[in-house]
Amino acid sequence: MLILTRRKGQAICIGDDIRIVITRIDEGQVRIGIETSNNVPIYREELLQEIRKNNRDAAASESPQLEQWLAGHFPNPNEEEE
Repeated sequence: MLILTRRKGQAICIGDDIRIVITRIDEGQVRIGIETSNNVPIYREELLQEIRKNNRDAAASESPQLEQWLAGHFPNPNEEEE
């Protein structure tokens, strides 16, 4: 992990496309601004963890409606047609 010291108004650049600016420093809290192109997703860590958990749970769950839809659209090549 790289640790840097910055003051209000100073920035950190990550590559050519991401710029992080310190906008405010309060007791125990730092407010930052992130400048990047619109196609770079930015998430707070706790939200990204929740999204990943929900995706894993959805991928692991069995859904009869999904199985029925998939069977109708993508027949199993290993099953013989009658």
